[in-house]
Amino acid sequence: MRVVVCVKHVPDIQSARSFREDGLLARGGEDDTLNELDEDALEAALRLVEAQPAAEGAEPHEVVVLTAGPAAAVEALRRGLAMGATSAVHVRDDAVAGSDAIATARVLAAAVRHLHAERPVDALVAGMAGLDGLTSLVPAALAALLEWPQLTLADEITLDGGTVRVRRETSTHVEVLSAPAPVVLSVTDQAFRARFPDFKGILAARKKPVTVLGLAELGVDPATVGLAGSATQVLEAAPRPQREDRVLVTGGAETVPALVDYLAEKGFS
Repeated sequence: MRVVVCVKHVPDIQSARSFREDGLLARGGEDDTLNELDEDALEAALRLVEAQPAAEGAEPHEVVVLTAGPAAAVEALRRGLAMGATSAVHVRDDAVAGSDAIATARVLAAAVRHLHAERPVDALVAGMAGLDGLTSLVPAALAALLEWPQLTLADEITLDGGTVRVRRETSTHVEVLSAPAPVVLSVTDQAFRARFPDFKGILAARKKPVTVLGLAELGVDPATVGLAGSATQVLEAAPRPQREDRVLVTGGAETVPALVDYLAEKGFS
């Protein structure tokens, strides 16, 4: 079995984030880290292969962490290797900078095709969103570009022969969906609590090689990615204004009438 997990190096969600003058998100800060929701995707992939021992004489299972980004993005791959991924692939090319969700998916899809040609990929797993953009578009875009079925927002994944089956829960019911491999999966942040890498894993991750690929090796036209190949563009960005209409209500039961009056005044009656 071979599973590829898409990961992203993003500014920490708790840090002060900002846009550059060209409309791109400022990256490269000391707080940049592996996208937290991608840790859930990696955990799902690791559990999937651990639940299916490799047959005698067959190739060992492989979990590949894949990212596209600048040199600093390798830290997301190192984190994935420390958690237990087998190998790592870094698409690093200056032309990728500024790619929106769809252009990013073009780069990742090309990398997955490259890996699939080397050794068949059974599943491509992604988190439910990147915490820098929160578009949640990349998994669906990857499925469309690869022409693979997609099973999204899974909280349980099983592989039975060549069929991948997932469970997902909506606000009204539980769905069980299945599709033949290879598939594109995305997982929720509720069911796959990521394992914490131990010291041995962290040390080993520093020594593992990372395969670096450029757009030319993947057959991707630079004009289809980056700012030139993106369908969206940030035209203007400004700091969020401070709220000036806040009212602090403190005290005990005697404050309830005042709170009720305030809510009624604001139209919440």
